[in-house]
Amino acid sequence: MSHLPVIVGMGGINSGGRSSSHHNYRRLVIDRLSTADADATLSNLAVLMGLLRYKASGWQDAQGNAVELKSFLASQRQRILEGTLIRKLETGLFDYEALRCHINTCLNPDEDAPFSFIMPARDLPAHIPANWVVTDVTGNGRLARIKVAGPFHVLLEDQRRSEVQCAGQLPRGFDPQAIYPSRNHPRGLQMTVFGASDALDSLGLDWELIRHTVRPDQISVYAGSSMSQLDYNGNGGMLQARLLGKRVTSKQLPLGFAEMPADFINAYLLGNVGATGTSLGACATFHYNLNQAIQDIRSGSSRVVIVGGSEAPLLPEIIEGYTTMGALADDIKLLALDAHKQLTIPDYRRACRPFGENAGFTLGESAQFVVLFDDELALELGANILGAVNDVFINADGYKKSISSPGIGNYITMAKATAATRSVIGEQRLRHHTFVQAHGTGTPQNRVTESAIFSRVAQQFGIENWPVTAVKAYLGHSLCASGADQLAASLGIWKYGIIPGITTTEAIADDVCQAHLAFLLAHRDVHCEDIDAILLNAKGFGGNNATASILAPHVTTRMLSHKHGQQALKNYLAINEKVQQAAQDYDERSCRELVAPTYRFDHDVRHDDDLEFSATALKIRGYGSAIDLNLTSNYPDMDARG
Repeated sequence: MSHLPVIVGMGGINSGGRSSSHHNYRRLVIDRLSTADADATLSNLAVLMGLLRYKASGWQDAQGNAVELKSFLASQRQRILEGTLIRKLETGLFDYEALRCHINTCLNPDEDAPFSFIMPARDLPAHIPANWVVTDVTGNGRLARIKVAGPFHVLLEDQRRSEVQCAGQLPRGFDPQAIYPSRNHPRGLQMTVFGASDALDSLGLDWELIRHTVRPDQISVYAGSSMSQLDYNGNGGMLQARLLGKRVTSKQLPLGFAEMPADFINAYLLGNVGATGTSLGACATFHYNLNQAIQDIRSGSSRVVIVGGSEAPLLPEIIEGYTTMGALADDIKLLALDAHKQLTIPDYRRACRPFGENAGFTLGESAQFVVLFDDELALELGANILGAVNDVFINADGYKKSISSPGIGNYITMAKATAATRSVIGEQRLRHHTFVQAHGTGTPQNRVTESAIFSRVAQQFGIENWPVTAVKAYLGHSLCASGADQLAASLGIWKYGIIPGITTTEAIADDVCQAHLAFLLAHRDVHCEDIDAILLNAKGFGGNNATASILAPHVTTRMLSHKHGQQALKNYLAINEKVQQAAQDYDERSCRELVAPTYRFDHDVRHDDDLEFSATALKIRGYGSAIDLNLTSNYPDMDARG
C-alpha cells in the first residue's frame, strides 16, 4: 500500500515575514488581496517589527499609546512594507559602511629615531620576537617598554565599505534572540527555533496527541544549513577568536555544525528520538532533505517528518566571498543596469531581476519548515491538507570545467519531475494546469541555462506557454532554505488564486530562451483549482540539481478519496473543523502579539531508568507506543544463517 506525503503544516520567517497562514506569501501579493487579508498581514508584520501590540485595554503602538487598528495600519502601511523584502542593508547585523579589517604591513624604524613603544606586560606575546628588547617600565612588572631593532611586522586595523549594500533581511526590528532564552545561539539557530515553532503551531494539533498516536521512532527531522553557522557564536567565532585577541568558547564549535537546526528541533522543541540529520546540496539542500522525508513516509519508516532549513548568511565574510566570485549584484553593477535612468542610489528593491538584464544574485536570510504526515495519519487526526509532495529528483552534472558552472543534471531532474507530475494528473492537466517556480537567482548565467532547460522540457512534453515565476525577486537567495522559500510562496496560491509575478524584471533579456514558456512579469490571477501541480526547481554550486513536484490540495483530496473512500473523507472533514479553528486561533494570536516560540531547555530529560526494554520491544516513558524490535530481514533471499 502506498503512503502519500501530505503537507499538513508550514511555518518560518524570512524577509517577507512569518510563513504560517501564508503571511509571507500574502506580503508578495498584498496589493491584490482583500482589505481584511491585507490588514491581517500588515498587523502580523507590525507585531513582528515591534510597532504594534495588543493589550487587555486594546491596541497600542511601540510607545504604549492607544491606537485604532485600521487607522494605525493605514498610517504605517508604507513603513511596514518598506521594512520587508529585499532592501538596503540595515545596521542591526553589522555596520556595512565600516567593516573591520586589517592591513598586513612591515614597519621599518628610522635610523635617526629608533622604534619603541610601551604596552601592558600582560599583553606581551608568549614568544618574544628576536629583534625586541623588553624592559620593565614601572618596576612592578605591569608596564613594559619594547625597543625594536629592525623591521616590525604588524596588522594595522582599518575599515572598508561593503561593495554590496542590500539583502533580503528579516523584517526590520524583528530580533529572534529577544523572544526566548537564546544563550548565545548563532542567528541561524535562533531563526530555527522561531521558524520550527511557527510550523508546529500552524498545525492546529497538539504535539502530544501526535506523539502518542505514532511510535517514537516514526517521527523524523531533516533540516540544516548549507553554509553552517558562520557568525561569531558559531564556526565564525571559533575561527576568528584568537586572531581577534579573544578566546574560543565551548559552544562555538558544536553549535556551528551544519545539521544543528535538526538537532535543536529534536532536543528543544519535540523531544524527538526518531531519525534525524541533514543532506547538504548547496542551494538545493531543502530539496535533498525533502527527498529524504518522502522516502521515509513512502517506506512507512516514518509517519511524521519535519523538514526544512535555516540560513543566516548576512555576514561580511560571506558577502565578500560571493562578491569576489562575481556572484552578487553590488552597487556599481546595479547602477550600471539602470544607467539610462541616471540614478545616484541603486534601486535596491529591484536588485534581483530573474530572467531580465541582471548582474548577480542578492543574499537573503530565511528559516522555513514544513510538516508532512502520511495520508492515513492526516485523515485520522483531521490535519489541514495544504498539498502533497509527489516526488523529488536529484541529479549531478557529470564532468565539469568549473565547480560553480551549470551542467546537464538539471535537464534530468526537470524532465523526471515533469514526467512524474504527468503520471499523477495526466497529460492534458500537465500541459495546461501546472507552472514552474524557477530557481531564478538573477544572474546572467542562470537566466540563460535555466530558461533553456525549461524550454526544452516544455517542448518535449507538448507544453505551450508554460508559466514561470521566481520568488527570489522578492526574498533574495537564502541558499539552503531557498527551496523552502519557493514552497512557502507557492502553497498560498491554492488559497488566494494569485501567482506572484517577477515584478522586479521589466523585460526579458534577449539571451533568455522563451520558446514554449510564459515568464510572468506581473501577478497572474488563477482559479485555485486551475493549478494541479507546481514544479520547484533548484540548482546548486558543485552540480547539485533538484526538482520537486508538488500536488495541489484538491488533487491530494481526490487521491485520498480514491484510496480511502468517501466515508473516510466525510469523517475527516468532521474532525478537521476543530483543527482548522485551532490553526486560525494561532494565526489570530500571531496578528495580535509576538508569540514566544517553543523552547524546552533541560526539559523532562530521559535517562536509563525511563526505558522498559526487552528483546521484542523498547518502551520510553511518556511516549504512547513502544518501538517494535521484531524486525524482519530486508534480504529474505540471502539467508546468512548456518
